[in-house]
Amino acid sequence: MKHRAWIAVALLAGWPQVAVVADEHLNDQQKLGWRLFETSCGVCHTRPTLIAGMYGPELNKETASGSEELIRGIVTNGTPRMPAFKYTYNPDQIAAIAAYIKTLPVGNQALTVPATRAQP
Repeated sequence: MKHRAWIAVALLAGWPQVAVVADEHLNDQQKLGWRLFETSCGVCHTRPTLIAGMYGPELNKETASGSEELIRGIVTNGTPRMPAFKYTYNPDQIAAIAAYIKTLPVGNQALTVPATRAQP
């Protein structure tokens, strides 16, 4: 039991460092967008484990043909498979989510499989 508690403490102690590294290149609007994305969008649009699939598509700077206006519209009004967030977030918060999505590189949710060694 002690080992589990120690692992939990170690993981929690490292979490703020990961968050700082992830958002150090973002402006204030994009940082807000990142926090909102992690709260509401990430559940469907990020890969939960290295081997799991995602419910929604990967979001990146080319989403909606790279148009922040279209991204804002999709987040605001939803799609047949995605809820609308116009009752959850105000227009500035939705703009922040779109601004954050525009910082994501294409392939940010791609699986990276280690190269296999050639057999002798």
